[in-house]
Amino acid sequence: MTVQVTASGLALRAEGVRKSYSKRVVVDVDRVELAPGETLALLGPSGAGKSTLLAILGLLEKPDAGQVFLDGRPVSARDRGARMQMAAAFQSSYLFKGTIAENVAYGLKLRGVSRAARASAVAEVLDRVGLGGWEGRSALTLSGGEAQRVALARALVLKPRVLLLDEPLSSLDPLIKSRLSQDFARIIHEQAMTTVYVTHDQNEAMAVADSMIVMRDGRSVASGHVEDVMGLPPDEWTATFLGSEAPLRGVVTSSADGLLGVDAGGPVVYSTGELEPGTRVIAGVRPEDVLLFEAGAEIPRSSARNRFDGTVVDLRLWGVMYHLVLDIGGARVASHVSRSSVREMELAEGSPVQVVFKATAVRVRPEAAAHGRAGTAGSRR
Repeated sequence: MTVQVTASGLALRAEGVRKSYSKRVVVDVDRVELAPGETLALLGPSGAGKSTLLAILGLLEKPDAGQVFLDGRPVSARDRGARMQMAAAFQSSYLFKGTIAENVAYGLKLRGVSRAARASAVAEVLDRVGLGGWEGRSALTLSGGEAQRVALARALVLKPRVLLLDEPLSSLDPLIKSRLSQDFARIIHEQAMTTVYVTHDQNEAMAVADSMIVMRDGRSVASGHVEDVMGLPPDEWTATFLGSEAPLRGVVTSSADGLLGVDAGGPVVYSTGELEPGTRVIAGVRPEDVLLFEAGAEIPRSSARNRFDGTVVDLRLWGVMYHLVLDIGGARVASHVSRSSVREMELAEGSPVQVVFKATAVRVRPEAAAHGRAGTAGSRR
């Protein structure tokens, strides 16, 4: 679904926000925008300024410069009414001794909600996060994943206008994190909750978010819809951080019936789109979309327009997969291959391979627009 957004229709917006500590700039971002119900991921390495930007957007910290807007109205950390419309969960669940129900109801109690109304709201939200009937259990006996569900419930029970999640899954093991990120995404989207989600894990960001800002040294280096940013990073550093190769640069040589041919400095790469021949572009394809076959093997029939003879120029472990860098006639793309496939194909640096990917997997945009979106999150879902 695509959410059409006007300036007045944004749930949360920030302009020109800047923050320094001891003369070191930790956040310097021109613009952030979230539509109602949108989830924005702030993605980047440790020290990139993600949590500080989250704190500014959540009115937990005052910026040195810039302005935050909630529903089009300027707000600040001193605006108690605006802060009451936000709720947060952090890397540590911060549960206190007592029952799960007491922990979840804490914010409601502070707001003077009656006991009966608290009990009803707690039961409803615990059921929503997969902990229905757990009200009487001790909060101190929970596993890490269970504790984070309670922390999320404690934020959701307040029915906030904006939900702030700061590395909520970073301390969990990979299997639990993967499962819980899917659950968090479902819960947030079912509630149409406007959410800012900080993470350093690209897989978590892809599971949860609609749009993202990639941060480096306090600044936005890429922003937009998740699939656009992941599929076509604007520069080599961002591509490397996101697990891709640097974008291909070339020129459109043909354009007919929604199919583009792009001369990428050797190979002609096909993509879908509508651009005039002669347009200079950058192009990219995600490693997951690039298939490999042994040199000389018969390739099954498919609709994949892009087929090249290639060479493995680099091969290294990337989590449970291997990350391969491939030369295809002078241009480079990447592919993720399982360990068993690497063994079976006897892949190593210098191995000849056949490289296959669909035109629909290739993202292309004019080079002049490649750096035009830094600092602004997209608003498509």
